[in-house]
Amino acid sequence: MADLVIVGAGPQALALSCLLLQKRPRLRRRLRIVDPSGRWLSRWQRQMEQYEIPWLRSPSPHHPHPNAHALRQFAQSRQRSRQLEGPYGLPHTDLFGDFCRQVISEYRLTDCVLAASVDRIRLPQLGSGPMALTLNDGTTLATGRLVIATGSGTPLMPAWVGEIAGDHPPEALQHSDRIHLPSLLSLRGQRILIVGGGLTSAHLVLGALRRGALVHLLCRRTLKHKPFDADPGWLGPKDLKAFHAEPCMRRRQRQVLEARDGGSITPETAAQLRQAQRGGALQLHDHCEVHSARWCASHWSVRCTDGHGLEVDRIWLSTGHRQGVSQHPLLRQLQEQSPIDLVNDWPVLASDLRWPGSAVHVMGGLSALQIGPAARNLFGGREAAQRICRAVIKQ
Repeated sequence: MADLVIVGAGPQALALSCLLLQKRPRLRRRLRIVDPSGRWLSRWQRQMEQYEIPWLRSPSPHHPHPNAHALRQFAQSRQRSRQLEGPYGLPHTDLFGDFCRQVISEYRLTDCVLAASVDRIRLPQLGSGPMALTLNDGTTLATGRLVIATGSGTPLMPAWVGEIAGDHPPEALQHSDRIHLPSLLSLRGQRILIVGGGLTSAHLVLGALRRGALVHLLCRRTLKHKPFDADPGWLGPKDLKAFHAEPCMRRRQRQVLEARDGGSITPETAAQLRQAQRGGALQLHDHCEVHSARWCASHWSVRCTDGHGLEVDRIWLSTGHRQGVSQHPLLRQLQEQSPIDLVNDWPVLASDLRWPGSAVHVMGGLSALQIGPAARNLFGGREAAQRICRAVIKQ
C-alpha cells in the first residue's frame, strides 16, 4: 500500500513531489507517481516540441524546485543567464528542460514514474481507510491519499465543424492537439487557415510561415498581447487577497474567466506576426469567425461571418479545450461516488484542494476556484503543491 499516489508526471506533479520529499524524506518509500509515459514531463516536452516554443511565458521563480531562485542559480552556474529573457527572466525551453532534469536527479526521482494509467478509483465504503486504484493492466493499487495532476480537458471544436458534409483527408482539418510542426518539413505554397487568438495559434502561424505557407489567422475579436496569461497582480497578494476573501464561487469563476480574458499572445510574438503581415505572408482577420466550410475535392471553401470567403488547403483549430469534471474520466467517477458542488462543471474544492469527503486532491486548471486564474500554470503548481504538502504533513 502507498501513502500517496500522484497521477500525472508533469511540472505540477514534479513540484509537489520535490516539496514533499524536502519536507518529509521518509515519504519516498511509500510515494508512487503514475503516468502512461513512464517518465517525467513527457507531455510538457511533447507540447514544446510540437509547437516549437522557444521560451516559456512564466517568470524564472516559477518552476518545480522548492527554492524559487533555483532556476536562475542553475542558469548562472552554467553561464546560461542569457537564456533568461527580459526583466522577468523567461526561460528558454531547452534551459528549463535541462533544469528540470537536474531537479529530478537532485531529488532522486528519475526512475520513480510507473508506466501506467489509472482506469478506476474506488473510494472507501465507510468514508475512511484506503482507496483502491485499478490500473490499465488490471492490477490494483491501494493508497491512503491521491493527487490528480493530469489533463487539460478535451479539444473544443467549433459548432460548424460538426456541420461539414462528406469526407475530407484527416490532415486537412486538425485541432492543435494533433499538429506536430517538426514532422511538416515543407508547406511551401499551401494556404492555411488558423482559427484562434491565443499563444498556441501564434506558434502555429510562425511554424507554418517558416515552412513557406501562406497563412490566414482568424480571430473572433482583436488579437490581444500581454506578457502573461493573466495580469501579474494574480501572481501575488495584490489580486489574490480579494479573490480568496470572495465567498461566492460563481463570482470567483467570473473573476478567473475575466482575468484569463479568452487567450492572448506575448508582445514578442505579436511583433513577429506584424512583420509577417507587412511581408504579405500572413493575413489577419479579426472580429471574424467561420460560418461554414465545404471540402471541394482538393481544398476548403470557407465562408466567414463578415461575408467574405476564403479558399485554403488546410484548417488548423487552435480553439482550446473544454475544462470540467465531466471532461475528466477520474473526476467523473469521483462525482458519481461522492458528489460535490460544481460551478459550471468546475469543482468546489476544499482550501487544501481536496475533493470534499475524500482524501483526493486536484491540481491544475480545475483547482482555479481556490488557486485563481494561474491555477494551470507553474505559479499555480507551486501554490497547489504548498497547500497539498501542508495537508499531508498535518495528517
